[in-house]
Amino acid sequence: MAAKIYYDDDADLAYLEGKTIAVIGYGIQGGAQALCLRDSGCDVLVAELEGTPNYQRAVDDGWEVLTTEQAASRADIIQILTQDHVQAMVYEQTIVPNLVAGNALVFSHGFNIHYGQIVPPDDVDVFMIAPKGPGALVRAGYLEDTGVPSLVAIYQDATGNALQLALAYAKAIKATKAGVIQTTFTEETETDLFGEQAVLCGGVTELVKAGFDTLVEAGYQPEIAYFEVCHELKLIMDIIYKRGIAGMRAGVSDTATYGDITRGKRIVTNETRAEMKKMLREVQDGSFAREWILENQTGRPVYNALMREEAAHLIEDVGRKLRAMMPWIEG
Repeated sequence: MAAKIYYDDDADLAYLEGKTIAVIGYGIQGGAQALCLRDSGCDVLVAELEGTPNYQRAVDDGWEVLTTEQAASRADIIQILTQDHVQAMVYEQTIVPNLVAGNALVFSHGFNIHYGQIVPPDDVDVFMIAPKGPGALVRAGYLEDTGVPSLVAIYQDATGNALQLALAYAKAIKATKAGVIQTTFTEETETDLFGEQAVLCGGVTELVKAGFDTLVEAGYQPEIAYFEVCHELKLIMDIIYKRGIAGMRAGVSDTATYGDITRGKRIVTNETRAEMKKMLREVQDGSFAREWILENQTGRPVYNALMREEAAHLIEDVGRKLRAMMPWIEG
């Protein structure tokens, strides 16, 4: 079944008239959404922790920065854009006491709702607007009048207007210029976590390190190995990003394409695919979420140890030295 996609004509900013929106957390996504909402004429409040870099950035952007309690008590629509592992605490301590019937809770990722860390009262709307791009791209898309494709999901429709309110919010950040795809909190959360673990972060980094280690252990220079299995990855992904996998194959040499289509399945084997299915089950049954929640509750001992171990890999030292030779690389 084809996905339902909403555009500008499906959304009406009138649903936001007379309503105050609180953006809780002025991070990468929160800052971008708040600025876009403000530029669309919405009544917007921003909450951030005083003394943090994000607080100062909000001040620099012209906001009167409030506490979460202050913002939540004055808002009709509360967009929670703090990091996943602190959302439940922020919600319970500072938002719940200030919720009233008819309010709306907004999320850009479904983790805490889907896994029951946040349990909203029955008399508030709960919806998601999730831009499929980082905050900088959301802001650029707004300023360029193109928008960024986004997802919309309705978890709870207490007022009967949750979808219309969600689409109005999406229009206010110009997501409806590009298209807003209907989904569910379950689908967004589970596919997002799986994608991060199996492909975008976990899969890619392990593949890069395995290729690097294979070449170095075979006696090749680490610098050459880095270029071939890490640095050039961006070149390939840029083509896929713009033209798809088939477009990438048309844009590289026939030698590279032949190696791709004849050798790739020797890396991603049936065993690999079976492990991916196991990882997906761990996301679906909540075991990954429970593991991550417990890890945060105990001070992140495994996370911190693994981060130290990963930072000590030879590829990190080699990469820093080579990137210093390329001043055009920002950051």
